[in-house]
Amino acid sequence: MQGLLFAFGPFVLDPDAGTLLRNDEPVAIGHRGLKLLAALVGRSGEILAKTELMDAAWPGMAVEEGNLTVQIAQLRKLLGPAAGGGEWIATVPRVGYRFTGSMRRLSGVTRKTLPLPDKPSVAVRPFLNIGNDPEQESFVDGLTEDLITDLSRMPGLFVIARNSAFAYKGRAVDVLEMAEELGVQYLLEGSARRAAGRVRVNAKLVDTVSGTHLWAERFDRSLDDIFVVQDEVTARIVEALLGRLRTPPPRHRPRSLEAYDLCVRARKLMDDSPQAAEEAHLMLTRAVALDPDYAEAYRWLAMNHWMGWIHSGGPTEATRSIALHLARKAVAIDPNDAGCRWVLAYLLAYERDFAAADAEFAKAIELDPNEADTLAALSDVTVLAGRVEEGLEQIRKAFRLNPFPASWYYLTLGQAQYAAGQYGAAVETLRRDETYRTSSRRFLAASLAQLGRLDEAQAETELFLVANPGFSIRHWAATEPFRDARTLDHFVEGYRKAGLPD
Repeated sequence: MQGLLFAFGPFVLDPDAGTLLRNDEPVAIGHRGLKLLAALVGRSGEILAKTELMDAAWPGMAVEEGNLTVQIAQLRKLLGPAAGGGEWIATVPRVGYRFTGSMRRLSGVTRKTLPLPDKPSVAVRPFLNIGNDPEQESFVDGLTEDLITDLSRMPGLFVIARNSAFAYKGRAVDVLEMAEELGVQYLLEGSARRAAGRVRVNAKLVDTVSGTHLWAERFDRSLDDIFVVQDEVTARIVEALLGRLRTPPPRHRPRSLEAYDLCVRARKLMDDSPQAAEEAHLMLTRAVALDPDYAEAYRWLAMNHWMGWIHSGGPTEATRSIALHLARKAVAIDPNDAGCRWVLAYLLAYERDFAAADAEFAKAIELDPNEADTLAALSDVTVLAGRVEEGLEQIRKAFRLNPFPASWYYLTLGQAQYAAGQYGAAVETLRRDETYRTSSRRFLAASLAQLGRLDEAQAETELFLVANPGFSIRHWAATEPFRDARTLDHFVEGYRKAGLPD
């Protein structure tokens, strides 16, 4: 199926790129839905058993059959009726599903690409773990992520965020295709191996416009020098792109490689389920015990408490206090880390210390103008301050730096669209699979209610309250960092229309 596109009715599905177009316009389809649709369309006319479809959408995971039912229902709603009023996807009772539409395979269709920025732009492809040892996977992923962070802090570069870089992990995509999809000119790729107390890194920088290799080098060092190797790789790339050798700004490095590995593994679990958040909490607690001066571990531990706020429906005094203490400690250890700064800024906004929050956000952007998470978090705070258009622009910039982001970006965008009165756009954003499982449902319910789709709004409210039984409008309004009364009233109005409890 690789390299093929599938056309049916007004739709074109590109499984490799992860896109679905309707009349040449992108359709907001979630990751699971796209995997299911690709499996069905790729074997059009055949009956696919439920187990086959669940393996396609949730590989290696044990999930309940109800998840498949929900995804199929969402696909049907998304696709609408087929020609003649029938359904694209037919149910075969007690067996599975079958794609019934007329489908044709295409090749050579031009994909939509992002324009190049007005400065040298680079993405880092996830480095390969050439040791073939699964235990080393987090180490190699951490190396990739840290290289992204180091490059991101260099003035004069445009750097794609880690979430979007890792969307290509394990995918057979050539460098030109990846560069076009991310809208960058340069790609860094390579491999790493950790064995017998040593680390071996191969890296090369490719100009995808000219097709030339700007730089390539091999490093073979003691494992104790891994962060020195990262600094050297970053400096060489900056030299190749900006024409002069520049040392990356100093970073506060961890002293324990075990703590480093735990932090890398934990940050992959931050934006998922309450169970994953608890697992991340245990890892991060262990990391700070191993290395009490590891700023990034404290930062993610503060974020872990913040994610707990989302899953519990709103912050409590105790969790707010703990998270703020951890964020302050992270900044005290490493004041030059933009990630630590924006987390502290966000928590200060929840304390309604807006002057301090604004100052921390400004410092974070000064330290790292490519840190997409800073812009996304700032968008949230800006919208609640009543500066809705400014907040929309901030989240759009965040998406440009991070085209395949974590789920909370979609929540933030949907919130901003609701605040702007763009209810239809908010519904489309908030129904994406990336965020639909989270508390974004409250904004979805409010948007549907404002559109007069009260039955749908009530259904979303009920689903939201199953996961957030303690939620109340009053508590939410009292704990969110609003600075503008009219914006607050607008959200409360939508919540009440949707039937959320006062």
